[in-house]
Amino acid sequence: MKQWGANEIYVACTHPVLSGPALKRLDEAPIKEVIVTNTIPVAREKMIDKIKILSVAPLLGEAIIRIHGDLSVSKLFD
Repeated sequence: MKQWGANEIYVACTHPVLSGPALKRLDEAPIKEVIVTNTIPVAREKMIDKIKILSVAPLLGEAIIRIHGDLSVSKLFD
């Protein structure tokens, strides 16, 4: 990406399994930030400075409220 002119590289991952050499590759890559969700826990030994964890709780909470109130959940994806 940098060779094609990218100033900064960000990576997004919904379920951060980080198995095998993934963590080492991410750490060594010219990536500014790896944004993951808390859908599965990230072990302390796998936390590197580049990883930022976002909570899915607000989205799930709103989905539960909408389902319980017989409202559309499709608006959550707009």
